[in-house]
Amino acid sequence: MLALAACEGGSRAKPRVRGAAAGARHGADSTTAAPSSTNAKEQGVILFVGTSLTAGLGLDPDQAFPAVVARRLDSLGGKENYEVVNAGVSGETSADLRRRVGWLLRRPARVIVIETGANDGLRGLSVDSMRANIQGILDSVRTRQPAARVILAGMEALPNMGPAYAVEFRRVVPELARRNGVTLLPFLLAGVAGVDTLNQADGIHPNPRGAEIVAANVLRVLRPLLDSLDRAAPKP
Repeated sequence: MLALAACEGGSRAKPRVRGAAAGARHGADSTTAAPSSTNAKEQGVILFVGTSLTAGLGLDPDQAFPAVVARRLDSLGGKENYEVVNAGVSGETSADLRRRVGWLLRRPARVIVIETGANDGLRGLSVDSMRANIQGILDSVRTRQPAARVILAGMEALPNMGPAYAVEFRRVVPELARRNGVTLLPFLLAGVAGVDTLNQADGIHPNPRGAEIVAANVLRVLRPLLDSLDRAAPKP
């Protein structure tokens, strides 16, 4: 279980990555446990929501990319203490996330990283429905946590769905990020997708080396966001 724990003197403690729900890595019912509210005032939460890519299917919990992000943030230091919460659920579609996002938002977060749609693409589900679901998720965040900063991660459809589907699918996240004024991560799996040596045997889920690259992709957009929050934080 992981978290970046608050510590004395303004430095970060050794990161521990925490899951938002018991069994979340394996797609268990996310309502079985709630994100802890311990030290909510002392820590800024970075909440990762997503599919098995976020949950780290096939990996040890400390190898999933949110855990790698937590360790790298710890090594960089900074004024703010952040707790990283991994709320990924294997097999989840955008409709599934839309249904559970209200539960996830019961605890305030400074930054919310949203990765969804991969399973919609694998199943060839309606792109229009996916667009509506992601907009609904963003609306929930805006209503329940208007101060939270959001990163929306892009995904690609597999080529076997046909070029027209792939093009339409690819447009959804950039359009929604622009329309809603949130930060865009263009493609979560950049540099990893399609590379045999960076993925598990299924050719879809990153292996530990691939997860390191995915974490670097996330940090390229997350670090500037955290730097801006650090600069805006009240001086002691």
